[in-house]
Amino acid sequence: MEKLFIMKTNIKTTWWKVKLGEFANINPTVQLQRGKEYSFLDMADVTPLSRTTNWQKRKIFKGSGARFEEGDTLFARITPCLENGKITQAQELKSPAFGSTEFYVLRGIQGVSDSDFIHYLSRTFRIRKLAEGSMVGASGRQRVERVAFENIETEVPESLEIQKRIADILSAFDDKIELNNKISKNLEATAQAIFKEWFVNFRFPGHEKIKMIDSELGEIPEGWGVKMLPEVFDFLEGPGIRNWQYAPEGCRFINIRLIQNNDIDIKSANSISEKEANGKYKHFHLQERDMVVSTSGTLGRLAIVREEHLPLLLNTSVIRFKPKDKQNYGFMYQFLNSAYFQNKVLSMASGSAQPNFGPVHLKQIEVLMPDKSILGTFGSSVNSIYERIIAIKSENQKLAALRDLLLPKLMSGEILV
Repeated sequence: MEKLFIMKTNIKTTWWKVKLGEFANINPTVQLQRGKEYSFLDMADVTPLSRTTNWQKRKIFKGSGARFEEGDTLFARITPCLENGKITQAQELKSPAFGSTEFYVLRGIQGVSDSDFIHYLSRTFRIRKLAEGSMVGASGRQRVERVAFENIETEVPESLEIQKRIADILSAFDDKIELNNKISKNLEATAQAIFKEWFVNFRFPGHEKIKMIDSELGEIPEGWGVKMLPEVFDFLEGPGIRNWQYAPEGCRFINIRLIQNNDIDIKSANSISEKEANGKYKHFHLQERDMVVSTSGTLGRLAIVREEHLPLLLNTSVIRFKPKDKQNYGFMYQFLNSAYFQNKVLSMASGSAQPNFGPVHLKQIEVLMPDKSILGTFGSSVNSIYERIIAIKSENQKLAALRDLLLPKLMSGEILV
């Protein structure tokens, strides 16, 4: 370690120039027993630059994979996962767990480093880029070598107190984001429950007085009807923007990788020129409250377009939806998120290597439509829920932007703590 005599905080401390392997315990020993079931984290389940609290998947441990405990950081070591910021910290983990073999696990060293500080250090642009620069192997499947990873040099405060203060500031943002996410999930669950109760179980207000009649979808309440999806929702498939059209500045466009956790990761969007965006692609501009759904690869990912995402263009493998009746946004959101629609998508998708569906499939999907009074009552109940969900996602985006702005400044000592 090389001591740097630089006052970077308002507490008397020195900053060290260290190698990552000297400052963090990389792939620490975690005792797991073969054949036993543990919580498991797959690379696909990682929200980029995050903390993980959702431990639902459990698998039998077979002796391989990254092993980790509460508070450990999991750092992706393979492209394109590292490029996409697949770095997370285990939170609310009651027992040891394991995950993909393509993670490095980082933990604080007693008396030297704080595990939370190490997590935020690993999320800095500099560490991620130095790790990417040390990758070796075949193109597209390159990996960060252990020795190169350990030898990454960085500057860190010697004082554990300073490390913890920095981590606490950044954790406050993540804590609020996670709380908002839980509130949003509860609101979404409420909307889903109302939709299922009214339109699947047919226990809507006044259902006792309505008789059931036969239809092509089975028995439905009298006064309700069955329509084809194009009669209820307007939809548009993206145009297929090519790599050679990308521009360093201009109008951003969406693709599947941006649709994550029912939201749009607008920071990672590519752009095309304003001339093209407002010329031949002008009718592909998305609007606030549109819903976008992935139609290739991981089918059925969906998100609501918010004001902060705009301007934003539609692109291939993503279809934009909006209701024909502008009062029915809540109904549309729930229908596209329903088990009925998602199962239709999966069953109708074509292609063996990479399943996909498009307008030709959508035109074959039937939609059960309630009478206008029930639909209006549902909208009054659910639209306000979605307004709250949209507001929460907007707040989270602002919190994340502020956190990401502070991260490099705190980690370099530019901001005093």
